[in-house]
Amino acid sequence: MKKILGIIFCVILMAFKSADDKVTVFLIGDSTCANKAPADSPETGWGMILPNYFNDAVQVQNHAVNGRSTKSFITEKRWDAVSQQLKKGDWVLIQFGHNDQKINDSTRYAAPQTTYRNNLIKFINETRAKGANPVLITPVMRRKFDSNRQFVDQHGEYPAVVKAVAKEFGVALIDLHAKSKAVIEQHGVEGSKKLFMHYIGGVFGKFPKGVTDDTHFSKYGASVMASLVAEGIVEANVGLKSFLKKSEFQEKYEFELPKYYTPVFKKDTFNIIRYGAKSNGITLNTEAINHAITICAESGGGTVLIPSGLWLTGPVVLKSNVNLHVAKGAILQFSRNIDDYPIIATTWEGEEAYRCQAPISGVDLIDIGLTGDGVIDGGGDVWRAIKKSKQTDAQWKKLIKSGGVLDEEQNTWYPNEQSRKGVKVVGGSKLTNGKTAKDYEDIKGFLRPNMLSLTRCKFILLEGVHLQNSPAWTIHPLLCDHITMRNVDVKNYWYAQNSDGVDLESCRNGIMENCTFDTGDDGITIKSGRDEQGRKRGVPTENFIIKDCKVYHAHGGFVIGSEMSGGVRNMYVSNCSFLGTDVGLRFKTARGRGGIVEKIYVNNIQMTEIAGEAVLFDMYYAGKDPVALNGESDELPEMQAQPLSEATPQFREFHVTNINCLGAETGIKVRGLPEMSVKNISIENAVLQANTGLLCIEAENISLKNVTLITKDETTMQVQNSKNISLDDIRYENAEVLLKITGERSQGIKLLNTNTSKAKKEVEFGKKVSKNIYSNQK
Repeated sequence: MKKILGIIFCVILMAFKSADDKVTVFLIGDSTCANKAPADSPETGWGMILPNYFNDAVQVQNHAVNGRSTKSFITEKRWDAVSQQLKKGDWVLIQFGHNDQKINDSTRYAAPQTTYRNNLIKFINETRAKGANPVLITPVMRRKFDSNRQFVDQHGEYPAVVKAVAKEFGVALIDLHAKSKAVIEQHGVEGSKKLFMHYIGGVFGKFPKGVTDDTHFSKYGASVMASLVAEGIVEANVGLKSFLKKSEFQEKYEFELPKYYTPVFKKDTFNIIRYGAKSNGITLNTEAINHAITICAESGGGTVLIPSGLWLTGPVVLKSNVNLHVAKGAILQFSRNIDDYPIIATTWEGEEAYRCQAPISGVDLIDIGLTGDGVIDGGGDVWRAIKKSKQTDAQWKKLIKSGGVLDEEQNTWYPNEQSRKGVKVVGGSKLTNGKTAKDYEDIKGFLRPNMLSLTRCKFILLEGVHLQNSPAWTIHPLLCDHITMRNVDVKNYWYAQNSDGVDLESCRNGIMENCTFDTGDDGITIKSGRDEQGRKRGVPTENFIIKDCKVYHAHGGFVIGSEMSGGVRNMYVSNCSFLGTDVGLRFKTARGRGGIVEKIYVNNIQMTEIAGEAVLFDMYYAGKDPVALNGESDELPEMQAQPLSEATPQFREFHVTNINCLGAETGIKVRGLPEMSVKNISIENAVLQANTGLLCIEAENISLKNVTLITKDETTMQVQNSKNISLDDIRYENAEVLLKITGERSQGIKLLNTNTSKAKKEVEFGKKVSKNIYSNQK
């Protein structure tokens, strides 16, 4: 017993010692920083979020309290409670000002140039006396705009006093006043409401009638403000910077990852049965479902319930503040009668076009949801053409017997004559001057829609639903902001053309996590418009976290392009698995697109049975399937340069770490343009089993480090017309030649720390290549 008690005592002692060894960050301030009780939800102080941005060597004590000023914080002995704990190496973050302004409250008012200033100096001096480190933070902004929609600063002299004291006493300063103003203005008059407490009634228990509060933060707002504080720590370049948590992405802190707002809905429920819907698989429930959505929206929002059962319907149109919930056991079956889908002006593959109305759509909406554990079937069979090459003989015969028509070559089946006729229309369904929807009625069957189409919507929640059998792209948000997509499952036939799982086009800010895609085209796809229209729109897809997703049997696992003319940036992809896809990481574009793809971070990707490339950068995308047909040449082409223009695309700043692939045709393929090479690509910590290891054509500043290439080809790596290629610590097997260099523009090829004993020849040179273009450092 004594022995057991001794062990327990030692464990407790070690726990206390561990806590003592940690640096403590003390937060003192007012309600904008303070911790909140669960009953106060959704109000959140930025001090509640800040601990997430420090590593395990730091413990945070949040002593900020609602309604306190520098004066009341001292008179209530709250500062004494902090100063008594301070030890050498600790930090004190000081933010007051909101309540010091309250001139009619003698317990809190502190005149800016006298009492407020002296109190800040007191905090500084007494912190330093303990060997700890003070950091001054200017007051965070309240939200206020005038009648001209111009932001109004309400803090008077107080921020300037904080800055003056910081300068006089040599104290680190975080100007949260200026930083928060910039963020609020960036969000705009309406968007900035999501940073603060703006909620309708019937959502949170504490606010049954709703709340409008432009001082205190939502969880999203608190996360944004806490990241600004962390950013300020980095900019101040103080010792506390070393304790900020690094993210899983190369050279990125945790606080730098994208922030997003997830909508919430009233608890009111509108069951479609109340509006005449019938679950028999025969009754067309289009009117009943849309009526329920309209009534829900007019009542201030809530949930429209699709209960268990089989519900046949035509197009469903979402509305603001409505969550369409497809319950477990429910099948929302979209009609296979194309006459139920009117032709409308929309977009198709990045350009304005006439198409049939999407099964589910929404335009210019705020706060919308599609949730539940049920199934949504798009009825895509009646829309899609099918290639003979993607069917067995038995399947092909059965398909022909079912009806439809064949093309002249008897190689493609179309579900109807309209579909076949549409293929031959020059320009397809693009919007053309003088043409209207009626002009396309004779090819209506060709105008297959995307399944879920959301345009210019903000604050979207997609969670739990199973979507299948889409006519074309499955999930297509266009020009949407703040998308939360969790636990969504997409299933389409492997032979279904254009059946991408999700296409984020010109969207900003969001997360996609724990989603599964099994489809006939690309799985997770990032786009931003096509060619001139995309460049004119000029809206990049940016600031997304994509994690913990699985992709099966798609053309590509994670894909950017090829329609990326508005640009793509700040994408963070991690912990994803690609199983049986044609390509794993697929980045594609072409001359004529324009646009810049940059700052792409990828970490911890597992791949198996990849038919083509595990990692592909391709600026010569030609709209073909990614896996070449039998008999096509694998020769590396000699490409001719063309003049640079706004239509020249750019790939740059990709950081790929910790990837594994068991089985691929090519491990890594980089193919840029002679006039615009693929630039600044780093791939680190990879094990790739493939027939060919590396093909690098028209590239610049490419770095491979700690990469194992298990290949079948005699040559492990080929470099053509590329420069500044660093191959560091490359391990390989089964190679006759480690590296083959071709092209007269190749230069600056480096082999570093590479064991060459397994290859009969370390480097082989092609024609027109000087042997002094590379160096080997072991």
